[in-house]
Amino acid sequence: MKIPFSPPYIDDQVVAEVTDSLRSGWITTGPKVAALQEEIMKLTGTQAALCVNSWTTGAIMMLRWLGVKPGDEVIIPAYTYCATAFAVLWAGAKPVMVDSGEDLNISVEAIRRAITPKTKAIIPVDIAGYPCDYDGIMALVQEPEIKAMFEPTSPVMEQLGRICVINDSAHSIGSHYRGKFSGTETDIAIFSLHAVKNITTAEGGAICLNMPEPFDNLQLYQQLRMMALNCQTKDAFTKSKAGGWRYDIVGMGMKANMADVNAAIGLAEIRQYDKLLAERKRIFTAYNEAFSKEPWAITPAVCQDGRETSYHVYALRIRGITEEQRDEIIAEISKKEVAVNVHFIPLPMLTLFRDLGYDIKDYPQAYENYAHEISLPCYPQLNGEMTACVTQTVINAVKKVIG
Repeated sequence: MKIPFSPPYIDDQVVAEVTDSLRSGWITTGPKVAALQEEIMKLTGTQAALCVNSWTTGAIMMLRWLGVKPGDEVIIPAYTYCATAFAVLWAGAKPVMVDSGEDLNISVEAIRRAITPKTKAIIPVDIAGYPCDYDGIMALVQEPEIKAMFEPTSPVMEQLGRICVINDSAHSIGSHYRGKFSGTETDIAIFSLHAVKNITTAEGGAICLNMPEPFDNLQLYQQLRMMALNCQTKDAFTKSKAGGWRYDIVGMGMKANMADVNAAIGLAEIRQYDKLLAERKRIFTAYNEAFSKEPWAITPAVCQDGRETSYHVYALRIRGITEEQRDEIIAEISKKEVAVNVHFIPLPMLTLFRDLGYDIKDYPQAYENYAHEISLPCYPQLNGEMTACVTQTVINAVKKVIG
């Protein structure tokens, strides 16, 4: 049975919403984007949400707004996708990589050890959609000795008075933290709305603003909305009206806006997200029931310590194997036309970062997580027969390789 890894969810509601955008005569930033932002605010409880054209662009924009400069440091996990580090590099700062915990997420103690007076932000990553320990991280940046070490290098940093926490929530729209949908645990959370994510706009991201007082998040939204449109004082819709051509450029902006035709996809999906999330949970449950019987299986964290996954990626780990054996298992699975993946190759193992001086030997838990991990298909279209096929294919492959 041929089973793809992560096709987008496209139903009649999605098609109708996109068609409505196309027929409206307005396909760039407009009412669909505004409606999607409202839906994200309703889902998460965030004070303001700004849709942009990718997670990466959103993260670069927020680090630029924060005011990071060459010489500043931003702490990130070594176990993440390259975009987390790229955002820091493109904003002009230095990524400081730290190790993970056994739950795949960034280690709070590793963060503590990495903080210096140069640290201006921390970007934790919710691997596979399972939230990090945000109580621990937010308490850490508020500790008197950590705040006393903080040396602001911009007016925004001076106003905040401590390290800023920007949650890489690329995987975690729909996850829960302390009984609420995630998106408000940190100063800023950024979701990805890429094609393989739980909610997609084909390409896109959403910035959730939760800055503490004296920041005004609604005012900040207006500032960032302009920044995402090249700091132009009029958006395209306003400019297109008769006599509305004159505008000004008031700052160093970016082209980061999301288009309505993209937002339409996500708008249709988020309006039925309860159903879509339940389907993902169904698949996780089926996988867990099958793999819990196998002594070699380490099933992913689902719901513990007040944290519940978004059921984005089923990150299965095989106990006691080598990286080479993991690759053999994947090869056996692939022979049966079941597509699987690995989340992620740790950054220090990639040529760019290795050449910058990062060494995987400094991140033993990140390497162990990676070397044992296989990501299985998980999406609403996966029916019971397909799920059973995946589990049996994986079990057979593991047995063939390790006995």
